[in-house]
Amino acid sequence: MTTLVVMAKECVPGRVKTRLHPPFSLEDAARIAEASLSDTLALGRAIPVERRVLCFAGEHLPVDADGWEIVPQSEGGLDERIATALDDCAGPTLLIGMDTPQVRAEHVSRALASTPPFDAWLGLASDGGFWALGLREPDGDLVRGVPMSRADTGDRQLRRLRAAGLRVEALPVLTDIDTAESLAAVAGLLPDGQLRRLLARAA
Repeated sequence: MTTLVVMAKECVPGRVKTRLHPPFSLEDAARIAEASLSDTLALGRAIPVERRVLCFAGEHLPVDADGWEIVPQSEGGLDERIATALDDCAGPTLLIGMDTPQVRAEHVSRALASTPPFDAWLGLASDGGFWALGLREPDGDLVRGVPMSRADTGDRQLRRLRAAGLRVEALPVLTDIDTAESLAAVAGLLPDGQLRRLLARAA
């Protein structure tokens, strides 16, 4: 069984995309986050997988979560939450976040369709983290304990995978939307989705 996992949280003003404020208001930052998640879920529905999991933190689900299996995020840091989500999967699994709505199917197709010699796929983010992790045999211990939200998180995760003897293929480097500058950098790469339309109306 092939599985796509999207890690996401409820888009509440003051709790998501706070680094967009200023210049955006906290309410607008939450709307940007909501649109980013919507576009990510739309991508997920277009990818041919057998199981789609929205690993969600919050009380109110996004309106377009139909067709997704909802799994609450576990307690603990981000590494533990990712690890727990992976431990709940079997077979080739790709895990992505909600911060790269510019991602396209061709960016991730290799992680779900590739044959050996690769065991893992890692998409590094331009800020030093990672936006995607694919595993032929998901194992939370491959992530558990890796320091998150640091400039060397991606490198540490890559070293962890290689130390486990896995053959790792790189996915394209993408930019997380965290600041107004990063949003401007990816605006021209967005699909014709919710975030692109939101930005067009704002402009």
